[in-house]
Amino acid sequence: MCGIVGYIGTQPAASEILLAGLQKLEYRGYDSAGIATISEGELHCIRAKGKLHNLQEKVASWNRPASLGIGHTRWATHGKPEEYNAHPHRDTSERLAVVQNGIIENYRELREQLRHHGHTFRSDTDTEVIPHLIADGLPRIQAEGLQAHHPSPLLEAVRQAVCQLQGAFAIAVISADFPDELIVARQQAPLVLGFGQGEFFCASDTPALIPYTRAILPLDNGEIARLTPTGVEVFSFEGNRVRKTPRTLNWNPVMVEKQGFKHFMLKEIYEQPGVVRTCLEQYLNGDWQPGMADSPIHLGLPTDFYNNLEQVQIVACGTSWHAGLVGKYLLEQVAGLPTTVNYASEFRYAPTPLRPNTLTIGVTQSGETADTLAALEMEGTRHSEGAPPPRLLGITNRPESSLSRLVPQIIDTHAGIEIGVAATKTFVAQLVAFYLLALDLAYTRQTLTPEQLHTLIEGLRQLPAELELILESQERYVETLAHDFVDTQDFIFLGRGINFPIALEGALKLKEISYIHAEGYPAGEMKHGPIALLDAKVPVVAIAMPGTVFEKVLSNAQEAKARDALLIGVTPMDEQEAAETFDALLPVPHVDELLSPLLTVVPLQLLAYHIAAHRGLDVDQPRNLAKSVTVE
Repeated sequence: MCGIVGYIGTQPAASEILLAGLQKLEYRGYDSAGIATISEGELHCIRAKGKLHNLQEKVASWNRPASLGIGHTRWATHGKPEEYNAHPHRDTSERLAVVQNGIIENYRELREQLRHHGHTFRSDTDTEVIPHLIADGLPRIQAEGLQAHHPSPLLEAVRQAVCQLQGAFAIAVISADFPDELIVARQQAPLVLGFGQGEFFCASDTPALIPYTRAILPLDNGEIARLTPTGVEVFSFEGNRVRKTPRTLNWNPVMVEKQGFKHFMLKEIYEQPGVVRTCLEQYLNGDWQPGMADSPIHLGLPTDFYNNLEQVQIVACGTSWHAGLVGKYLLEQVAGLPTTVNYASEFRYAPTPLRPNTLTIGVTQSGETADTLAALEMEGTRHSEGAPPPRLLGITNRPESSLSRLVPQIIDTHAGIEIGVAATKTFVAQLVAFYLLALDLAYTRQTLTPEQLHTLIEGLRQLPAELELILESQERYVETLAHDFVDTQDFIFLGRGINFPIALEGALKLKEISYIHAEGYPAGEMKHGPIALLDAKVPVVAIAMPGTVFEKVLSNAQEAKARDALLIGVTPMDEQEAAETFDALLPVPHVDELLSPLLTVVPLQLLAYHIAAHRGLDVDQPRNLAKSVTVE
């Protein structure tokens, strides 16, 4: 979950490039930060506790021109977020430095072994064993002359060191004794190389690279690379050369700027109409009418992908898990396919029994979520003897990520990069992907009539304009309403049917960025225990959309009102019965109940955002969280 960045080239501006890269990666962790550079044959390292601006203030008076360096922004795992635990970490002689994203599971054994060899440790982290391990093997490698078989003793020392590490990691290594080399390695944690003109980069994620280059090369698991001012060489952990070709990233630097918004999260909420419009334009057949032989949806999946399909299982984490719950409702109620939704972290250790003709869908906005990738990898290798290989599908907004190299089929949601830690536009984009998948399956399986299918597709086409209407009409009202909850300590969110996952998502958004305790419940379950929590200090947000459960939700809301709870309703505009029930309204356009989650989630995003902003909190970088969870 940490962010690492590295630079080697001809510019004596490594410090500035590293800091700029870390600024683009700070969403991955912001407990501490540090950089290390090499100049005039010496290793120089500077670190700071807290957010990146603390490091920037230190570096401002640090006159160290260099053309080689590494940097790190930390999300603490082993050891408190203190300066002595900040990266980069160095060996005992302070000639070699390492930054790492990941967790070294066998660091205790390695640390004891290295202490017996005379190495001194200064931190509580697992990472610190890596520079000591490399330094421990380097003299032997140089003495034995192993460099004759390898481009560099440093490369060989790093290769031998990573072969002793257990866990998930991506590392970057520099040494004052090898001032023209940057060595990087990847195992189950993301790492991307960038190719410039006479300069090369590495980073945990592409936003750190796009100001300088769009030519990138993602490393795969078990790969190590040597970067010099003249080029890049890639090897396997076994020492074999790997031939790889860079690809061009279709991004521009503007995509990762705030563009006038106060926070990235607010910008990304406002990007949702465009995201939905782009996704629909990408996959919908604009000329389709009932009676046409061709499918109205083109997801780019093989023609036999749905053959004999009997069930679906979804693996995801966090907000993506909530999207999966909406997907379950759609796949079951629209496409007639039994579906389970699993926390990827639990599925890894208690997988469902093997069943034939099962589609496994992994949902991850970053395409790098460690638990989701591990669950998919496990599912891809286990199948009954003689049975066909499992069908795997990924849903992500990062088609260049590890997910796309793990599963054969991807639905790219076309949401683009999301910087705010609390997912907004990527959640809505994941929902759109599930709608399209369910409708495509419904067409193939003939679980909907052509007329029903056409009606739902036309409803989807109206959604971007309806989302724009919500944003134009509600934000100022929600901002004013949020003032009333600055000191609130507890919230309850209620929903039923397809909007129950939206209640969960609304509660999660509020928890993530405002630090207010919030819980989402199925509205009908309130009287089975949670109603005991209610009083005048606990607001209740209920999602009440006309359809199969509308009257039931209003009835459940009345039960909460009878306990003096303040009621906030997400409900259609001009819905008289709802207006009489709720104390405050967050109105959305009238829409088919089946499509309503794409609208009802937006007022909840705005409510969470403005409550957090009024509380003076860091909306984009909430405490203890990181954007991409790349460790278990």
